[in-house]
Amino acid sequence: MSTYVQIFGQKVLVTSSDPSNPTVGQMWYNSTSKVLKFLGTTTSSAWASGGNMGNARDRMGACGTQTSALGFGGYRPSPPGNTGITEEYDGTSWTAGGTMATVRSVLAGAGTQTAGLGFGGSTFPSPPPTSVAATEEYDGTSWTSGGNMGTGRGTFAGAGTQTSALGFGGYVSGSGTSSATEEYDGTSWTSGGSLGTARRNLAGAGTQTSALSFAGIEPPTGTTASEEYDGTSWASGGNMGTGRYNLAGCGTQTSALGFGGYTTTALANTEAYNGTSWTADTSLSTARQKLGGAGTRTSALAFGGQPGAGQTAATEEFTGAGAPVTKTVTAT
Repeated sequence: MSTYVQIFGQKVLVTSSDPSNPTVGQMWYNSTSKVLKFLGTTTSSAWASGGNMGNARDRMGACGTQTSALGFGGYRPSPPGNTGITEEYDGTSWTAGGTMATVRSVLAGAGTQTAGLGFGGSTFPSPPPTSVAATEEYDGTSWTSGGNMGTGRGTFAGAGTQTSALGFGGYVSGSGTSSATEEYDGTSWTSGGSLGTARRNLAGAGTQTSALSFAGIEPPTGTTASEEYDGTSWASGGNMGTGRYNLAGCGTQTSALGFGGYTTTALANTEAYNGTSWTADTSLSTARQKLGGAGTRTSALAFGGQPGAGQTAATEEFTGAGAPVTKTVTAT
């Protein structure tokens, strides 16, 4: 019979604290707690409550991971109007970050908590709504100006990093729903390949050269369509099970998560994408639309949005089936 050393090529580690980056299947003995542990995987997925945001709002920009997220801009109910407020999440609670220079909502985000990008948006609902082209870059403390988008737009989606971002779809004041894509190199925006179908209020995931766009409103109804970007052009992907808009998304082109949104009412539905097809996953605890999303397919974050009338500050954390989790070995 094979031994642990033969299988994993190492002895059981004895350490005074849990290792910071164990691999799945690794076992160790914590000499402080006197407990034998190992890194396994979850067998089912679930949403759980996280710390509330300091400011209830919706239609904000978002980026980062479940334990290091950023929510910025958006529309808040009190005092009512667009805001440039930024909040940072550490996996437990939200704290105030630097304020954006340009107040706006329905903007897009990309990057990380310490190297974030906020771009586009709208002055909605101030009459008349005006699309914003401004880009701002976040360093973990404050925002500074980046290159303006070629065309200001709101209710669109973003993907990528601070120096290699993508913005696609949305609504352009005076022109209507857009299929246009723009690419950011850390300094300026240039035109990319257009979406196959013009739409707004959609979600996005992935990188500049391997992005995913999904759902949204293809006036006058929500769509189930997904499209995949290769850095040059968009091609059709698998359709979602539920057509919707005003949803959030995260992950990569081949491992994405879409959650929340709206049809005739706010939705709690969650769906997972494997690069070919979407499947239903565990629903949010609270149905909501116009929410922020960050993270990965197996470790996502949902925050803010509209559960019904008015905005919420609630945060939910997703742990997907197959996600790594530390378990304790118990004798029976």
